[in-house]
Amino acid sequence: MSFHSKVNYLRISVTDRCNLACCYCVPKDQLPLLTHRDIARYEEILRIIQISCRLGITKVRITGGEPLVRRGIVDFIETVAKLEEIQDLSITTNGVLLQKNAHALKAAGLNRINISLDTLKPERFQQITGKDLFNQVWKGIMEVTAQGFSPIKLNTVIMKGTNDDEIDALAGLTLEYPFHIRFIEYMPMGNAAMDLGQQVLIPEIRNTIEHTFGPLQPVERDLNDGPARRFKIPGAKGEIGFISPVSSHFCHECNRLRLTSSGAIRPCLLNNLEYDILTPLRAGATDDELSSIIKKGIRNKPGSHNLGTDNFTRIDSQMFSIGG
Repeated sequence: MSFHSKVNYLRISVTDRCNLACCYCVPKDQLPLLTHRDIARYEEILRIIQISCRLGITKVRITGGEPLVRRGIVDFIETVAKLEEIQDLSITTNGVLLQKNAHALKAAGLNRINISLDTLKPERFQQITGKDLFNQVWKGIMEVTAQGFSPIKLNTVIMKGTNDDEIDALAGLTLEYPFHIRFIEYMPMGNAAMDLGQQVLIPEIRNTIEHTFGPLQPVERDLNDGPARRFKIPGAKGEIGFISPVSSHFCHECNRLRLTSSGAIRPCLLNNLEYDILTPLRAGATDDELSSIIKKGIRNKPGSHNLGTDNFTRIDSQMFSIGG
């Protein structure tokens, strides 16, 4: 199935390195990280973005690993922000390095930001991420709020027996702050240490929220919306979003490609299909030749996945190398 008319969004993993070790991302067994040479250089990524723009890409998200650990990332973001074809530029971060980079990111032309936050309890944050850095992350969230980033989206993975007792507290943040709290179903990737039995699906999460706060009010979608279904607690400053790749597939609405940290075009997060674009780029491929690789990724974008079915094939790649 071809999604060529819909694909306008490129998610770019600029590194497979991270300064946290979240239980649903870090592998059970230590895996080798990519070498410096194996990671696409900024000028190579920029060329891929520019070619992608000619194919209809107008939206770019910078991810990792943790993108803010890569040296020169703010300057790179500023370069991408100056491309006239890019109408929407954002970043996904764990927030650890956000406080000291917030002003520079805003000055570079970044307006939207997604921050991973699975708990409001410092000791539990350490349990989930392996690091005692909750206060540092919260200060980063407050700093980007003060800097005027909008919207600020907080991404949460609910895990049974770990943080499923915080659903109401996380949703309740929207009463005080204009945050978009986004509950995301856990997706089994690579050999992550998390047990699939800990998965909590969106219908259960929504029921929990509505039991406390009453029926949620739907929020009208806009052109740049991703897969989240948007709602509000009546009278809240912020929003609640539900992303349900397991309980309610949204493949038919998917408008994205991914560029992995190893330089491959990946048409679908939940499919092992990839097309190496970095090797031909370094071998001297023309823009037209590189464009044909991107077009192949768009043309062969799967129309569905089998996550949550008896036929599910576990994804080989690690989440930190794909970029989510």
